[in-house]
Amino acid sequence: MTGSILIIAAFMIIPLIVGLVSARKSQTTSEDFFVQGRAMGSIAVFFTVAATWWSAFAFLGSNATFYTSGPIYLTALAWNLLFGFMYYWVGKRVWYLGKRFDYLTPSDLMGDFYNSEALRVLVAVITLIFTVPYLQIQLTGGAYLIEVASGGVVPFWLAALLFYFIIIVYVWVGGIRAIAWTDVIYGALLFFGMMYAGYYIAGQAGGPTSMFAQLASDSPAHLTLPGPNGNMGYSMWFSLFVIVAIGAFMGPQIWLRMYSVKSGKLFGLMPFLLGLAAFAYFGSVLTGYTGVLLEPGLENADQILPVMLMNYAPYLLASLIMAAGAAAAMSTANSQIHAVSTVVTMDIYKRYVNPQADQKRIVHIGRLSLVGFSLAAYILALTVPGLLVTIGIAALAGTAQLIVPTLGAITWRKAHPQAAFWGLILGIVTVLWLSYGASVSNPLGLHAGIWGLILNASAFVIISLALQRKDADVVERFAQARRDYTAEYHPEQLEDDDVAPSPQVIEAR
Repeated sequence: MTGSILIIAAFMIIPLIVGLVSARKSQTTSEDFFVQGRAMGSIAVFFTVAATWWSAFAFLGSNATFYTSGPIYLTALAWNLLFGFMYYWVGKRVWYLGKRFDYLTPSDLMGDFYNSEALRVLVAVITLIFTVPYLQIQLTGGAYLIEVASGGVVPFWLAALLFYFIIIVYVWVGGIRAIAWTDVIYGALLFFGMMYAGYYIAGQAGGPTSMFAQLASDSPAHLTLPGPNGNMGYSMWFSLFVIVAIGAFMGPQIWLRMYSVKSGKLFGLMPFLLGLAAFAYFGSVLTGYTGVLLEPGLENADQILPVMLMNYAPYLLASLIMAAGAAAAMSTANSQIHAVSTVVTMDIYKRYVNPQADQKRIVHIGRLSLVGFSLAAYILALTVPGLLVTIGIAALAGTAQLIVPTLGAITWRKAHPQAAFWGLILGIVTVLWLSYGASVSNPLGLHAGIWGLILNASAFVIISLALQRKDADVVERFAQARRDYTAEYHPEQLEDDDVAPSPQVIEAR
């Protein structure tokens, strides 16, 4: 017991030390606090993106899904590749525009390109509303792991409060730099914890080969779609593949990790590295399937990993792996809290409340926002129950809708502000109605988020083709920026009749 308490104490103290050290390199500017002066290097970029992308949803929810629903979660191998590709293809273009026009939030890019205050506000509201529930599941998952690892000495409410307090302190003093530095540690712990936990737990059933043989005999439905419950077939596989990757990628925390990158060359590494990291999910396969054999009928499936560790692993090893799981939750929670504070500060306070605010005041408001939204997530963690994966996918379905106007902004001259606004409204209403208001199941078995994207994209394209933009200067400004991007990074794609690159690009060369 003493050893496990020491492990938890170390887990809590390390980010505080990192935060204090990173604060010594910080500058009192909003750009440094929110995007590290757009100078984040390759190691920090990979670990902070991966650790933010992999959360309690991955560490606990993956095991629970294999345990209850069979192989559906193996789509994670595919959605990691999709996420990596989007970070390279979309992210690099967002980074370029952010650097060119000094963007800090999703609303900055879309509000500027579409030249619409209504759309700017709508994007900010969507990012806030759908990020808080995803933040809730990080606090819930992390607090539960700490509670179990401490043997109940630290109750759930106190564990969640400690989680909340630690994040506030080191993000307050160090901003995104402190987050990125701690994510290097937490990312390594996360991958180790998932892989080793699965390998060790499968050993309790005679090893992976023996475990799969027993599962094929005792519960073969766990090895094929649509799973033992008959509701996780190919349509849901496709839904998860699309919604989880796009929804997470469109979260404000990932936008900040696009804006923060120092060099465009770093984006080319991400598809390979994130695809390679996805192999950690095989640990979840082993844990969830071994749980089917050794701990059938568990009431709360999210508890399968902690239950297996506490029942079959030495106490110190169990505590260390659960600390790794708490690291997964904290590495996403810190990023989301920081991202939400950025949206509140820059999209609401700086733009509408106090446009003349100086840099010191902006950073102070950002820090206060950390406290407020973390408190909201803490209250939700204590009062709103639900499986981590269920809550997570519902939140991701909302943020996923932002991909439509984003693609329009970075690729299409005819993309119209009314199309972006009403497309988002239609997508969000569809997600909410099919998730909470419809009396029938989702058509064709596709998730509500997929139908939201279909209607969102359809409305976006139809309205954009029907209407003509009147702000030609804005359209041309972005068109020139896209040409400059192509000239700088993909000159082989330039057409003969393309306009020559701007002086900025010529100078950069």
